Amino acid sequence: MIISENIRALARECDSELAGIYARIDDIATYNTEKVLDAFREERISERHFYPTTGYGYNDDGRDAADRLFARCLGCEAGFVSHNIISGTHAIAIGLYALLKPGDTMLSVTGTPYDTLQGVIGINGEEDSVISGGVAYKEIPLTSEGRLDIPAVLAGLENDRSIKMVYVQRSKGYDSRRTLTSAEIDALYDAVKSVSDAYVFIDNNYGEFTAKTEPKGDLLAGSLIKNAGGGIAECGGYIVGSEKAVALAAGRLTIPTVGREAGASMGLTKPMIKGLFYAPHTVANAMKTAHFAALLFEKLGFGVNPSPFEPREDIIQVISLGNREKLIAFCGGIQSASPIDSFVVPTPGYMPGYEDEIIMAAGAFTQGSSIELSADAPLREPFQVYMQGGLTFESGKLGIMSAATAITK
Repeated sequence: MIISENIRALARECDSELAGIYARIDDIATYNTEKVLDAFREERISERHFYPTTGYGYNDDGRDAADRLFARCLGCEAGFVSHNIISGTHAIAIGLYALLKPGDTMLSVTGTPYDTLQGVIGINGEEDSVISGGVAYKEIPLTSEGRLDIPAVLAGLENDRSIKMVYVQRSKGYDSRRTLTSAEIDALYDAVKSVSDAYVFIDNNYGEFTAKTEPKGDLLAGSLIKNAGGGIAECGGYIVGSEKAVALAAGRLTIPTVGREAGASMGLTKPMIKGLFYAPHTVANAMKTAHFAALLFEKLGFGVNPSPFEPREDIIQVISLGNREKLIAFCGGIQSASPIDSFVVPTPGYMPGYEDEIIMAAGAFTQGSSIELSADAPLREPFQVYMQGGLTFESGKLGIMSAATAITK
């Protein structure tokens, strides 16, 4: 692996300076691991829960246990997890179509959602979207400090009784804003419920197990090839929340009146359950990798968000590289230090759902996994790369050091 001696020296400085941050992350991981272990014990998980079912999948004890485990571990009264959910956006779409009816209004309180979800909502006039089904859409931007504008949300709810969903994107996505904390979202939830019966729906992707508690919501949705699958699950997604909202969402995953009662597991329950067990530890590795990247690149003179010592509740690190060439070089450095496809050279290209060229580095065991060290970015000003993941802190750190070497040649 090509890592310069200067970068190795800076890395040692970073580890020394971040010792306190690493200790705090370990404390969160221990707390969340105990929470997960308690859920496993309470559900009496045993080998029989890993047996596959076929056909309709009736009486699948493993599937039912996995549903309860995810709900318990994410602090909700009900939920389901399924290998048939192909992505985090798919999980969110299930929730949107389940909870919103013709004549309802969806209110996004974190501004405009990320690119691919815009197409699901129909912001740009897409067919077969939420809006095309007779739902109205409104949004409220975050404040200039990047915080939820709760007074504006309450005013919106009081002035428009058709608002039936308050939608929150916890993580930043392809944006440079700050990620919201669980406490901030809890305050929003309490405020909404004080004046309205609207559902609070949270895109929880990238945020699971980064803090000791998950945010309160009627629905939380996410992908298993991000935090919640612990790097073990190779596909799938989850939806958890209130019994009423989860039941409606389950009816969209399958069909009404069947909901969570059917769906063959095909032997895929074990990696989902095992991934949940690993998730607090794996997320801790990714968090350490992000803090390390922030400090190393700050020492190299690049803009970083969040800053190295800033508390964070997602695994995404934004690094402003300044130009196209450094952005491409960064991704090349990440790729060359990956366990899979290390010989591949990332090149920019166009992808469905995005207006700009996209470059990605992802030498992952699971295609598209962002709990594994990966980096991606739109090729546009200010040439910010969004990196996340790290199954192990050691491999994540080496990948960051390789990327730093690549852009400082």
